[in-house]
Amino acid sequence: MKFGTFDDTRKEYVINTPKTPYPWINYLGNEQFFGLISNTAGGYTFYRDARMRRLTRYRYNNIPLDTGGRYYYLYDGGDFWTPGWMPVKRDLDFYECRHGLGYTSITGERNGISVNQLAFVPMGHNAEVHRLVVKNTGSAQKSVKLFSFAEFCLWNAQDDMTNFQRNLSTGEVEVKDSVIYHKTEYRERRNHYAFYSVNKPIDGFDTDRESFLGMYNGLDNPQAVAAGEAANSVASGWWPIGSHALNITLEPGEEQSFIFVLGYIENPEDEKWEALNVINKKPALAVIEQFATDAQVDAALAVLAAHWDNLLSKYQIQSGDEKLNRMVNIWNPYQCMVTFNMSRSASYFESGIGRGMGFRDSNQDLLGFVHQIPERARERILDIAATQFEDGSAYHQYQPLTKKGNNEVGSGFNDDPLWLISGTAAYIKETGDYSILDEQVPFDSNPDNTATLFEHLKRSFEHVTNNLGPHGLPLIGRADWNDCLNLNCFSTEPGESFQTTENIAGGVAESVFIAGLFVFVGPDYAEICRMRGLDDAAADAVAKIDSMREITLTHGFDGDWFLRAYDHYGDKVGSKENEEGQIFIEPQGICVMAGIGVEDGQAAKALTSVQERLDTKYGIVLQQPPYSKYYLNLGEISTYPPGYKENAGIFCHNNPWIMIAETVLGHGDRAFEIYKKIAPAYLEDISEVHRMEPYVYSQMIAGKDAVRHGEAKNSWLTGTAAWNYVAITQSILGIQADFAGLKVDPCIPAAWDSFEITRVFRGDTYVIQIKNPNHVSKGVASLTLDGTAVEGNIIAPVGDGAVHHVVVELG
Repeated sequence: MKFGTFDDTRKEYVINTPKTPYPWINYLGNEQFFGLISNTAGGYTFYRDARMRRLTRYRYNNIPLDTGGRYYYLYDGGDFWTPGWMPVKRDLDFYECRHGLGYTSITGERNGISVNQLAFVPMGHNAEVHRLVVKNTGSAQKSVKLFSFAEFCLWNAQDDMTNFQRNLSTGEVEVKDSVIYHKTEYRERRNHYAFYSVNKPIDGFDTDRESFLGMYNGLDNPQAVAAGEAANSVASGWWPIGSHALNITLEPGEEQSFIFVLGYIENPEDEKWEALNVINKKPALAVIEQFATDAQVDAALAVLAAHWDNLLSKYQIQSGDEKLNRMVNIWNPYQCMVTFNMSRSASYFESGIGRGMGFRDSNQDLLGFVHQIPERARERILDIAATQFEDGSAYHQYQPLTKKGNNEVGSGFNDDPLWLISGTAAYIKETGDYSILDEQVPFDSNPDNTATLFEHLKRSFEHVTNNLGPHGLPLIGRADWNDCLNLNCFSTEPGESFQTTENIAGGVAESVFIAGLFVFVGPDYAEICRMRGLDDAAADAVAKIDSMREITLTHGFDGDWFLRAYDHYGDKVGSKENEEGQIFIEPQGICVMAGIGVEDGQAAKALTSVQERLDTKYGIVLQQPPYSKYYLNLGEISTYPPGYKENAGIFCHNNPWIMIAETVLGHGDRAFEIYKKIAPAYLEDISEVHRMEPYVYSQMIAGKDAVRHGEAKNSWLTGTAAWNYVAITQSILGIQADFAGLKVDPCIPAAWDSFEITRVFRGDTYVIQIKNPNHVSKGVASLTLDGTAVEGNIIAPVGDGAVHHVVVELG
């Protein structure tokens, strides 16, 4: 069942009912200021850090779900409603939500009045703009009232939800003209305030929540709206809000627009005040003046559209499959940019409080967007590297506002260091910028203790070789990629974190996954060494990689598939010898991606086992059989019911590893079959089952052992976005950046005749036509660049900034 449709021309998803199976959201913002907005106008806004600088309040796990947002109420002669349906939930004569790239437009109509709410964050501004267009669609004059509503968060979202004995005595606002200023705690250590304005004279306002709602009312029945009259309340100590009241008279067919700006201001310490306890409003007024007219808003929207057109133009496909085109050209790279901005911090499943930017997560996210904004990728790599320790290990997460490691989560996830090599290599391949390796980067964010980024990569590589277990495989630490496989973090205490409880002293649990990752990432490190003239270091790295490959085949292969690990007691995990959890997806993917076992047929066996034992109609599950009870020696993975999350759920993040692995063996049909099973655009028709947005990936889909097989959770912020983009664009469609140039190596369904890729690479634009007259899956028979034959399948950068035409024939 569909709840909307794709509008590919406008790059929008159009939702035609407010009653989607779950709130379907969008992200606003591109640089430092961000907002989440649902199809019914729920969500919230923050500056840089969703925990430390949250402007508006949002309550997760609320009843009803998704209550709280930037709402606009229309009062019409005793009747009142909201254009997004929520929270009032009055029946609408017409409803439509259009989620676009960086903006959302919601239209509701009732009793001859149409209201369109357009929300976006303009480029270069720490503000969210909402334009409300109110139109009389009837045949008689209408007099109505418009009420805005935003509930201010007292900045620190964690403290805001817990420290009521203080917070319910600190709320402060100022109101001047048509602007409401939120200045809670500004009198003390803060140099920032929020403002909420409208570009018309107002007929009333409210800033005290109780006065606006009524003590015992919810957002569905605010007493000020129900009465059609603002109370002109000024918050003092209690819950501060922002609400403007405007009286509107409309002739038949007439429409009026109202531009609301919700923004964030920081003032220098010596410029905080205009007078005693009167905040300096000049910076806010300067922002407001830039969005005072429809022409200014339209111009800002045009800049936003041009920004996204530029980003998406870096890789475009023309094929006969519209679903493939919209995923590759629009929605997958869009989600990659959102994950770059948010990491795993703020979604409808991540509160913005518990997690910041992930060391592993952000390096993987780089893989999906580095071609779009390499300059920001460079900055991100240096930020991530600065949270590394001298021994090569790293904080697992850092906070975006401080860029310092997060002590609450700690370190000891032993796959983390290798991802820094992967992210840095992806950046260098894309840009050819080796100078990043000479940047001085702190250890543990200490500016007095620095080394070159290359030294950080060296220590990342050596962190594996310096931490090997009894079989010569890498020690797992607290966990590897699978945070829930906790082989050294035993816990019998209810509520204790599996990831932060102390490791068992002398933990010897080993990870086959990290071994595969080492062999997969290691050659990039060796090549970087060669590029720096460090031939001996490169040769030493290659020798260690080769040794790990042999050790993995000797001690990490279980006959028909790769083992997952050895636990603290030296027992196998992911083996035929286990009663449950006999085979895991992660090592099958990463080991075959690394080429381990390709020559002797072990890799083919592993992928056959995946297809036979892990595959389902909705994707590949993480392991089988599921764990039916809690295993102390395995940790969190065995706490989930069968079929959910890491306990045999379809973890979409590592499905693309199997896609890529299949392309290593030349299995184009199989690779694309797996791709279609979890790509959102291909799931639109089963939205009532899938439930999450049909335009972005989810982290997890319930597996075949679950009660609700096929139901997705944790949409938007997931490494699934980057890895699926890598799988489809680089491994299946086969256009990938390499150190020497642009590599062309498709692995496609044999039935495909042709397709065309436009790829911007190091300043040049390559229009690449792939022809498949012999209907093969893999193999480049010929390649020409501007009519001239090229040996091999790597296009060296031309470097003239022009458009170049490439013709590739498979065979």
